[in-house]
Amino acid sequence: MASEGTGVSELAARYSTALFDLADENKALDQVASDLTTLKQLLAESADLRRLVRSPVISRADQGRAMAALLDEVAASDLTKRFVGLVAANRRLFVLSGMIDGFLAELARRRGEATAQVTAARPLTDAQIEAVTEALRSVVGNKVAVNVTVDPELIGGMIVRYGSRMIDASVRTKLNKLQLAMKASGGQV
Repeated sequence: MASEGTGVSELAARYSTALFDLADENKALDQVASDLTTLKQLLAESADLRRLVRSPVISRADQGRAMAALLDEVAASDLTKRFVGLVAANRRLFVLSGMIDGFLAELARRRGEATAQVTAARPLTDAQIEAVTEALRSVVGNKVAVNVTVDPELIGGMIVRYGSRMIDASVRTKLNKLQLAMKASGGQV
């Protein structure tokens, strides 16, 4: 089982490195990063899209057409469309998330940025993202790229992951802690 995980991450790394090199050659790093960030957000928000990219039952042609339509809808660059089309044709959409993460991590590394993962209960406004970025920048001391995903199951608040650190200020976690405390004291939940 562990070798499967390693194989998947190696596969994602190879594809993300190839895309990064192509985007760098074509001077399209920012555009591709923007496209991939949008695609990552769409994957996080849509269970149907996640099923599409993970399903071995859906043909590669159908997956390719669906992804092409989605990328047209969000006005993705030609390079991003061709890359995702190739990934679909090669039946590798199941590691698309890893490819996106690898690309964004390499871009951040090359720019001297640290990357923080922020999971919020609802989409954050630009002002909220800027406030989180500034707070992290003051703690970290250098540039910070913030990747935001939405998980409505958090109920409220957010979880921030930076390197090996994690700050969980979600309502879900607070409720779980309260429930455990009540159980430990013999109270009914």
